[in-house]
Amino acid sequence: MMTHPYVGMWITDDGHIRHELLPEGRYDEARGKRQSAYRGRYEIKGTHIDYRDDTGFTADGDFVDLDTLHHAGMILRRQRG
Repeated sequence: MMTHPYVGMWITDDGHIRHELLPEGRYDEARGKRQSAYRGRYEIKGTHIDYRDDTGFTADGDFVDLDTLHHAGMILRRQRG
């Protein structure tokens, strides 16, 4: 898979939701103290992301810029450093 500019960790401002977009097209989502609450595949077309977790649940979102992701009513920001 071609590496895209959105690979990395994305976090809500309160730190409760954390999405790690892995370069091989997989993601790992933590919620609060629960690590790996959801895992699955993602696909990015342009600035749109589609998620399909390993149980079959689907969701989507849009990258507003290189550091901001709008997903399911939440705003996640890229973690730097």
